[in-house]
Amino acid sequence: MSVNWNLLRSRRFLLPVGVIIVLLVIDQFIKVYIKTHFQLGETVSVFGDWFKLHFVENPGMAYGMKLFEGMWGKLLLTFFRMIVASFGIWYLYKSIENKAHKGLIGSITLIIAGALGNIIDSIFYGVIFSDINMYHPTGWFQGWVVDMFYAPLWEGFLPQWLPFWGGDFFTFFAPIWNFADACITVGVAIMIIGQNTFFNKSEMEKAFH
Repeated sequence: MSVNWNLLRSRRFLLPVGVIIVLLVIDQFIKVYIKTHFQLGETVSVFGDWFKLHFVENPGMAYGMKLFEGMWGKLLLTFFRMIVASFGIWYLYKSIENKAHKGLIGSITLIIAGALGNIIDSIFYGVIFSDINMYHPTGWFQGWVVDMFYAPLWEGFLPQWLPFWGGDFFTFFAPIWNFADACITVGVAIMIIGQNTFFNKSEMEKAFH
């Protein structure tokens, strides 16, 4: 693939790159602050019971999912993220080069920023914070992703008349997430909402021309 150096120096390319850098700085600032100022499992209320900071470390995927565990699972997940991020960077470049819809470029930018934010955790945190990590093994590509945002939409006891779960305490939207996860989620949401515009025939031809 030939590289359009004029494009790399243009505002059309530098603006999304700048946004990615800013989002990465915000994401890493929050994570490092939480990692160095909170005890694992510590919770601080921000807006009552609706929004809290709750420090957890996630060896798996976004929103606390644990599909890849253990040393080899962690390596597999990290390299998978790197491949996806590399494809996203290529797709962003091609979309900018071919003047794809700005909404598509914006959504890809958010997704890349979020993916890179969690990749940084996975690659480096097992080394940078090896003295305070509560997990093993530690080392390159063995870092756990730092999560801290907890915003349950509803918590309470379910009605007794419900079968199976009646009377149980239930939390609606229990995942704990981070800024990078939010970037990915918003990016994907924009892509889904605008799919009829972003992925019509003319836009797809421009993006992959």
